[in-house]
Amino acid sequence: MDLAQLAQAGRAPALPLRLELAGEVLELQRLLRVLPDQRYVALALWRGRPVLAKLLVGGKAERHFQRELQGAHLLAGQGLQTPELLAQGWQAGEGGWLLFDYLDDAQSLWDTWRAVEGQPLLSAAQQAVLGEALTVIAQMHASGLWQSDLHLDNLLRHAGSVSIIDGGGVCVEVAGKPLSRTRVLENLGMFFAQLPADVQPFVEELLVHYLLANGEHALPLEALLAEVAKVRRWRLRDYMKKIARDCSLFSARVGAFGLRVVRRECAAELAPLLDQPDALLAEGRALKLGGSATVALVHQADRELVVKRYNVKNLGHWLKRFWRPSRAWHSWVEGNRLQLLGIVTPQPLAVLERRWCWLRGRAYLITEYCGGQDIIARFQPYQDGTPPETELLALDRLFAALLRERISHGDFKGHNLFWDESLGRWSLIDLDAMQQHRSARSFAKAYARDRARFLRNWPADSALHQLLNQRIPLTPAVGSAD
Repeated sequence: MDLAQLAQAGRAPALPLRLELAGEVLELQRLLRVLPDQRYVALALWRGRPVLAKLLVGGKAERHFQRELQGAHLLAGQGLQTPELLAQGWQAGEGGWLLFDYLDDAQSLWDTWRAVEGQPLLSAAQQAVLGEALTVIAQMHASGLWQSDLHLDNLLRHAGSVSIIDGGGVCVEVAGKPLSRTRVLENLGMFFAQLPADVQPFVEELLVHYLLANGEHALPLEALLAEVAKVRRWRLRDYMKKIARDCSLFSARVGAFGLRVVRRECAAELAPLLDQPDALLAEGRALKLGGSATVALVHQADRELVVKRYNVKNLGHWLKRFWRPSRAWHSWVEGNRLQLLGIVTPQPLAVLERRWCWLRGRAYLITEYCGGQDIIARFQPYQDGTPPETELLALDRLFAALLRERISHGDFKGHNLFWDESLGRWSLIDLDAMQQHRSARSFAKAYARDRARFLRNWPADSALHQLLNQRIPLTPAVGSAD
């Protein structure tokens, strides 16, 4: 097979796959990233050694090839730690290739961060990960370079050092001269915007790691935080568009006779469930058998999933619902929103709507299963005492996040809040009525209802109720300008 044929191979060509590149054979063994008709990134064998292969195909291949090649040369030319470029080539009418030294057993700083994310904020382990990242970023900036797609996945820890990958995102201002302060603030804003928002109070402390490696500019905290806020808003808008269309993260089919969106990484695994949701729902363990919704725990490929079917009770109910987005779709949107904002909820995996000429009927939502205790069961032994401080701090963190993002739950009873043991955090479920408010006034009213409903889970005269009433923030004040 040549590159022109690879461009027609789709998202999942059969492996292993042998490619002819300038008279030599490259054998693709494992695909790491695929953008059909654009690029294939794979672990491959070349001349008997493992390599990371970047294969650029399609109409934009030449431009992407030149950007990748320039970025790799810029990183190496400035003496920055980066995988060695072993071979590269371009074939007119087919595409281009870049073969890099494969860093066996390397771990991205994103994976390293995920392993310590649940620890108390800015623990020594968390600070070590972010400190490594900021040191490498500072070294890039001191050399006049920055990465336009800066995130922890593009930094690999290997053999005691951190390497920069993805040359296609590397840009240069003046090679060898420190980056301007404006560019530094923009790039650091992008970096901090991708961390959990509750890391923000520690930004000034974390900047010390950067300044030790590149003290060229004074970095005003207020200006940096403004950049962080701007990038966060952009990332949220961009991600919320992706959850409704076919892209690298999601597989989507939307039409007059149905809607089906599923996380691409688990599309094959969930295919039998999405093809026959009612049959597998009936076989699962019932969690709820209400008139408006049926919920069951389903085992699929050694994995526990929750399937929620939103029922149509009668003609009157259908007439109220068919013309607007289903509750399954609303929960899908809000679940993905929470995940991006760093608020814990079972990961939404797929959403399905039955339609006839765009008129909506039954709808289904599939999520991961949260197997912990809900807060009522969890706090039952402490009606007249004090729950563990770690769980109270996690509750503080949750309410702080809801206040920061102006999110109301809409049905904040204790059965909708579960303890996630693996993360050491509270997880929200049942997001049918969740809303992110633009108006401070509307959020204040909704938050007041949420707070009151949450406290009603315990008798008003109990010590637990009084403790939580003292800890949970009051309704935010709203000025006349709001």
